[in-house]
Amino acid sequence: MHVEKTKLFELMKNKFVKAGVNEKTANAMAEVLVWADHRGIHSHGAVRVEYYAERIAKGGITNSPEYKFEKTGPSSAVLDADNGAGHEAARYAMERAIEIAEENGVAVVGIKHMSHSGALGYFTEMAAKQNMVALSVCQSDPMVVPFGGTEAYFGTNPIAFSAPSNDNRIITFDMATTVQAWGKVLDARSKGEKIPDTWAVDKNGAPTTDSKDVHALVPVAGPKGYGLMMMVDVLSGSLLGLPFGKHVSSMYHDLTKGRDLGQLHIVINPRYFTEIEVFKKQISTMLDELKEQPAAPGYGEIYYPGERGLLRAKKYDEAGGIEIVDDIYEYLISDDIHYDRFHGKNKFAE
Repeated sequence: MHVEKTKLFELMKNKFVKAGVNEKTANAMAEVLVWADHRGIHSHGAVRVEYYAERIAKGGITNSPEYKFEKTGPSSAVLDADNGAGHEAARYAMERAIEIAEENGVAVVGIKHMSHSGALGYFTEMAAKQNMVALSVCQSDPMVVPFGGTEAYFGTNPIAFSAPSNDNRIITFDMATTVQAWGKVLDARSKGEKIPDTWAVDKNGAPTTDSKDVHALVPVAGPKGYGLMMMVDVLSGSLLGLPFGKHVSSMYHDLTKGRDLGQLHIVINPRYFTEIEVFKKQISTMLDELKEQPAAPGYGEIYYPGERGLLRAKKYDEAGGIEIVDDIYEYLISDDIHYDRFHGKNKFAE
């Protein structure tokens, strides 16, 4: 069914407030989730609400965190998020990173002791809207086999990048370092759908199409994805003195405890390297030239990173709302905070 964007935001926010966080935090969480759903990134939207609500209600997310933001150098800082909601912590850290890059040209801001923050592209777009270039990386709990391995070691460890143009088009590249994000498997489960046999393996290490039979995900492009997920883990984990690799805390095992997740924002101010209008004009020209390229058979046209999400958003607006799975909508409008579905589960919520 389709749910109007403002209504979806209110339903999410109200659920988080009922679970126990303050309204400011609930607003931040709902905003990031609606941003994802509006662009068709349903793996990081409403499908996550019940999990967040259960963790909040059980004390695994600090309801009113006390942030400790420390400048460690002219262009560097670390935010201790006190195990607060990752969406709000990541947004706060990006706001500070933009301020530092405005003054000093470059900012590197780490976030430690945070919970899951949702789609990283939301945060890098914040910087692009201020004429900055941004890269964000975040670790996650282990659910991916290393290249050539049989047991999970790293997380899906996403990477996001955004850059502005001179005509309001923003490049937003947001990817897991796996063939597909775990949230996509979760989304397939919620719809009772199969998954491509290139996404994951079963307990025997064989490719599987059963979204309920996933033992581990696989890295994108084999050894290349394996290297990227290791890089993300180093930048957002070890660099901040946090657990790494298989030692990263589980998303589901114990929802009464906080998680020591790490994230890193890198923001670059183009004005410190070139003329800002020249830079933005080059981005626009690049996008125009890509759009003019002939498409291969079966592809229709070439899209720049982030464009398809904007087209999905336009489609939802024209349809009168964002498409939401019926069962998830019924949960959102219910009086229940959660149904005890996630506590004590393994890395795949089984």
